[in-house]
Amino acid sequence: MDGCTIEDFEQDLKDNLYKIWNRMSSGSYFPPPVPAVQIPKPHGGGTRILGIPTVADRIARTVVAARLEAAVEPMFHPDSYGYRPGRSALDAVAGCRERCWSNDWVIDLDIQKFFDGVPWDLIVKAVRANTDQPWIVLYVQRWLAAPLQTSDGSRGERDRGTPQGNTA
Repeated sequence: MDGCTIEDFEQDLKDNLYKIWNRMSSGSYFPPPVPAVQIPKPHGGGTRILGIPTVADRIARTVVAARLEAAVEPMFHPDSYGYRPGRSALDAVAGCRERCWSNDWVIDLDIQKFFDGVPWDLIVKAVRANTDQPWIVLYVQRWLAAPLQTSDGSRGERDRGTPQGNTA
């Protein structure tokens, strides 16, 4: 947790962006540990751990996400709303409401702890299938392996899953 806010980053924006570009383009960018924040689930369902990357890391992740998004966005089903640009929970509700008028059934589906247990090899395989840019695969692998850092400073190494809240 570097403690750098967006306002701090903007104080020397040009130099900070150059540092990210220089490190990413040379292959020497390594993401810092991802600060983990526990967020209560609604209705007393425990907590959910969100990974909140640093400002610089969010920018780096956004660069990769933008490149991948252009390739994969056309493949998604029109009724897919999660983590999609220009789509929101309200759009999903509107789609459900529209379908309720034309159908007599509803399916409520949730893959419990999906983000916690998704195998990294499947993510990397999907990324490789949708880009011919080795640097994108490299950084996705590095982000997957970045440890979570709790508020007490301890770090948790992982071998699967990805914290919710990540851009890429």
